[in-house]
Amino acid sequence: MKTIRYNSLSLAPSKVVCIGRNYVEHIKELNNEVPSSMVIFNKPNSTITDTLHFISPDTRFEGEICFLMIGGEICGIGFGLDLTKADIQNHLKSKGLPWERAKGFDSSAVLGDFVPFNAPLESLRMTLHINGVLTQEATYELMIYKPLEMIEEIKSFMSLEDGDIIMSGTPKGVNNYKAGDKFVGKIFSDNRLLIESKWIAQ
Repeated sequence: MKTIRYNSLSLAPSKVVCIGRNYVEHIKELNNEVPSSMVIFNKPNSTITDTLHFISPDTRFEGEICFLMIGGEICGIGFGLDLTKADIQNHLKSKGLPWERAKGFDSSAVLGDFVPFNAPLESLRMTLHINGVLTQEATYELMIYKPLEMIEEIKSFMSLEDGDIIMSGTPKGVNNYKAGDKFVGKIFSDNRLLIESKWIAQ
């Protein structure tokens, strides 16, 4: 089983639950429709990695605030990259087919370390710099569905096991990347840095 780091613990999530289309400007940049209900999909445990691999030229990054769940509640927070094979996803969407081939492939959930979280959810903000350039930025206010709404909706049809991760969606600024690109993802509570994760695409 693939694991994530939470303080000094090593936890094996049964799944990563992803919220799609949760920022209006990201929906617009991909020419998608604003959903009438929450878009939810899973990445299996086999997708989890702490290394950013260059997969293919059409693979894009999506930086996200990630929540660690224990006892059915948020106990930790971390930064993650949801990797997507864009060409394959566009084909699957055009046919009305599931996204697993584009979203659920090995090493497609790139997760940094997690730290305990006890700050107000409303204070959350994330940034992603690539090669020193600010590429993505988002705040709690920009989320269409807020974290507690996500949890309530997920629990309405699926159990959240201890150690499971919720990836809360990506803001505008997604793009392709190449080997050697340097990623720095940060999550803040207001102006206080909670966690920073760094990767160099291999």
